[in-house]
Amino acid sequence: RGTRRERSWAGMGCAALLWGAILLACSCGPGPPRVGAAPLLAATYVLDDANGLGREFDGIGAVSGGGATSRLLVNYQEPYRSQILDYLFKPNFGASLHILKVEIGGDAQSTDGTEPSHMHYENDENYFRGYEWWLMKEAKKRNPNIKLIGLPWAFPGWIGKGENWPYDYPDITAYYIVSWILGAKQYHDLDIDYIGIWNERAFNSKYIKLLRYTLDKHGLEQVRIIASDRLWEPISFVMMIDSELHGVVDVIGAHYPGTKTVQNAILTGKKLWSSEDYSTFNDDVGAGCWARILNQNYVNGNMTSTIAWNLVASYYEDLPFGRCGLMTAQEPWSGHYKVESPIWITAHTTQFTQPGWSYLQVDGHLEGGGSFVALTDGLGNLTIIIETMSHNHSKCIRPPLPNFNVVPQRATFYLRGSFYMVETLQVWHSRFDFESGHSSLFQQLHPVQVWKGRFSLDLKEDEVYTLTTLKTGRKCGFPEPPPPQPFPSNYNDDFNIRNPPFSEAPNFADQTGVFEYFVNASDPGDHVFTLRQVVVQRPITWVSDADQTISVIGNFKWVNMTVTCDIYIEKPRDGGVFIAGRVDNGGIYVRRSKGVFFWVFADGTYRVTGDLAGKEVLMKGLAGVRDNAWHTLTLNIQGNSASGLLNGYLLWENVTISNPGNGWAALGTRSFEFAQFDNFHVE
Repeated sequence: RGTRRERSWAGMGCAALLWGAILLACSCGPGPPRVGAAPLLAATYVLDDANGLGREFDGIGAVSGGGATSRLLVNYQEPYRSQILDYLFKPNFGASLHILKVEIGGDAQSTDGTEPSHMHYENDENYFRGYEWWLMKEAKKRNPNIKLIGLPWAFPGWIGKGENWPYDYPDITAYYIVSWILGAKQYHDLDIDYIGIWNERAFNSKYIKLLRYTLDKHGLEQVRIIASDRLWEPISFVMMIDSELHGVVDVIGAHYPGTKTVQNAILTGKKLWSSEDYSTFNDDVGAGCWARILNQNYVNGNMTSTIAWNLVASYYEDLPFGRCGLMTAQEPWSGHYKVESPIWITAHTTQFTQPGWSYLQVDGHLEGGGSFVALTDGLGNLTIIIETMSHNHSKCIRPPLPNFNVVPQRATFYLRGSFYMVETLQVWHSRFDFESGHSSLFQQLHPVQVWKGRFSLDLKEDEVYTLTTLKTGRKCGFPEPPPPQPFPSNYNDDFNIRNPPFSEAPNFADQTGVFEYFVNASDPGDHVFTLRQVVVQRPITWVSDADQTISVIGNFKWVNMTVTCDIYIEKPRDGGVFIAGRVDNGGIYVRRSKGVFFWVFADGTYRVTGDLAGKEVLMKGLAGVRDNAWHTLTLNIQGNSASGLLNGYLLWENVTISNPGNGWAALGTRSFEFAQFDNFHVE
């Protein structure tokens, strides 16, 4: 791919890109007025630390999970997987994130899939399930200083003893969460810095206090508590009237605050974070949203950390909120990934600040629209980040954005206090071009000369500038990854792997239940290594999980397909399993999934349904299948007709299919029950 000259440039990484940046230099400063040009709106801004500093900066981060958003990342081949991780976590390289927040898997649907719990059952502990442990280690490997946060979206059913509520037995819930933190240290040498309560659901004061007590009892005094990962209220008000709760909550975290806070939150004196934000399609408008809130969450709302949902869009794009990550890596089968513009917008802040720096006390609103923040390490370094994103080019997915205007303007900055002696500032610049689509992102320009503590910049709309005393910024890159390819049209997996690197088989995206590699020690040989559904009690859910378990795979655009799989029903009498095609829904909408579902049951019957819920019955009859025996199911869908085979013999045919017209292949179970699958094949 590419000429030898292009390849050698790409291999040079940062150096080559920096040379390109120098060619794009601009002159910053007053300069002669343009003939006939309308005078620019001009305003002055003073940056001074003489009267103290503003709030301490806590960092910029992103979420993996909530849920299964990194699902496809793990089965990328090298070198592509490491390249993606470098773009996300390596300091002075790409996004250079300060914080990684992960889901504490709860065996339940949490937006784009389920993530496995470390304790499926009360007497079960396993700290190697899923991929968040691996991801945290990869992040720490690149940046030992990265902060780690854990937050549950859902909980295994045993914690609620049959109730869909985690607070009836708060000591059990606290034990479960603290076990996860201890396991992170014991098995992976990971120190968790912050822990949350229950994502976007009710908090319980008694539980939060008990969690603090349990943390301290286990020597985890350094772990800080964030609450309540929902709205500013009622947590802020309750903290104002409950001094004990006030004492144990370290950070008030709100989601999608629209850059605003509330008076009670400020009055608590606690750190205020936008602990989940962004969640927007990762094109240039998404990058504009991200640029605006990274500044304005502090300027308007005193928030000292902003965390994006999600880290990397590594889930099937036709699941809910497709491509709402800082970058896109949804094709492990081809190796293709895309470094989207939000990565470089992140770099404008992350490469020139660190947690522990402080914001300067300054209003931060630009006269002509837009905003700026200024931060210092207290050792003489200064970083200024400016954004002039226009309204229509910076809309986030939520909340609605009130109207505002941005106009070209000249901003003159006066450096006072300890910054008066600064003589030059490095300049990094992004300019969005929504007309041509050729945006220029994170380019290094000529340094600005500061004259007697003063410099000026001409700002156009839809720009981001970083001006900094730091010379460590880099825009790095790798050779282009392979081109995109659809999911293989002929795919099989026999699950024959003795020591799998991950607990889940590649490309299967669990949407209710958890499907894991399993070693079937009692089998004589053909089915020693299988895929097993292991959630046997409905979890404490975050959304409406299906009543059946299901894992989807493949290309959502598939129309005609043949799905074959060996199946093993473990539950006597009313157990059952299915294979399916043209499955049209997943994620938070999994309950309403339609498709062609071929079921067999332990009582010897079969059904063909047009939906996962099993209400739309297209055909039914006797199959002679029994539990605790292997059988082979084949589902064939061609045009508007489907047929099914059992153990190679035709069982039913000529079932008319009207819709959906396309969708994934899938497998699953009738209820939360053990069942096994082997020799999966789709064509």
